Amino acid sequence: MKLPAVTACVVSGGGALTRAAVLANLAMFQAAWFAAVFGAAYCIPLWSTFCVACAVLWHLGLADRPAREAWLVAAVTLLGFFVETVNGAFGYVSFPSCGDAPSGWPPYWLVAMWALFSICLNVSLRWLRGRWLLASAFGAFGGPMSFAAGARLGAARFVETVPALLLIATTWALVMPVLVWLSMNLDGVGRPEGGA
Repeated sequence: MKLPAVTACVVSGGGALTRAAVLANLAMFQAAWFAAVFGAAYCIPLWSTFCVACAVLWHLGLADRPAREAWLVAAVTLLGFFVETVNGAFGYVSFPSCGDAPSGWPPYWLVAMWALFSICLNVSLRWLRGRWLLASAFGAFGGPMSFAAGARLGAARFVETVPALLLIATTWALVMPVLVWLSMNLDGVGRPEGGA
C-alpha cells in the first residue's frame, strides 16, 4: 500500500505528474548516470550496476503500479541487450577491459543503463507520447550525445568516431519511438483511465 504523501508527490489530483516529480526523476537519472559512467570508466562495473539498481528501485517505490513499471524496465532492458549486441558487432566502440562480459556480448553495466533510461519514459520523457517524429529526432540527437559524454568520461572509446556516432544516431532514431510506445502500454506511473 502506497503512502498518500508519496503518491501526492508523484501524481496531482487530476492525474498529471507534478513538476517536483518530473524534476526528481530527472535528477535521479542524472545522478545515477554519472555514478554508473564513472564506475565503468574506473573499471568497477558492479558499482555502475548497483547505482542503476538503486535508481530503478527508487522509481518503482514511487510508482502507482510498480509491477507494470517493472515490466517496462524489463522490456527496455531486454531491447537494450539486443541493440547493444547488434551494435557491438560493428566494432565501432570499445569498452575498458574489465572482464565483465563474454566475447561478443555488451558489458552488463551498459545494458543496465537501458534500465536506468526506462525510469524516465513515463515521467520526465512523458511529453514525447504520441509525438513519434519528435521522439525519433530526440533519439537521433540524444543517443549519440549521451554516448559521446560517456566516452569523454572514459567509459567507452570510439574506434571509428563518425561511423560510431552515425550508427548510434540511426539506432536511437528507430528505437526511441518503440520505447515511447512501450511506455504508453506499460505505464505504472500515471493513473489508469477512469481510475481513482
